[in-house]
Amino acid sequence: MKWITERDALIAQTMAFVQSVTGKKDDLHPPEIPMATVAASVQIVPVNTVVESKPLPPQPLPLPPQRAASHDVRTEMHARIANFRKHQERFEREREEYCAATLTKLRAAIRDPSSRPPADK
Repeated sequence: MKWITERDALIAQTMAFVQSVTGKKDDLHPPEIPMATVAASVQIVPVNTVVESKPLPPQPLPLPPQRAASHDVRTEMHARIANFRKHQERFEREREEYCAATLTKLRAAIRDPSSRPPADK
């Protein structure tokens, strides 16, 4: 039952601290325990420390093999950039064609109102 007195002492100390900080008293607090009782109930117990050996850290993964020369990297980069430019030019060309076709249809519809598609209801 020693732990009960230690618990009550800790609660009493905590409540006293809270009251000193906030400046107000709480109606719901455990009975006051004198500090002499608290000091007498506290014991210092030595703790034996055990040093455990830690596992070795994992070994790093080997690096991938280096490429033969920087010339190969340079030519690969130029080839990729050229391929990217071709795709961008194709997209630009398709957008221009779509825009021109849409404008042509719009102009034809403005000139000839009977060729317009029926309006959605």
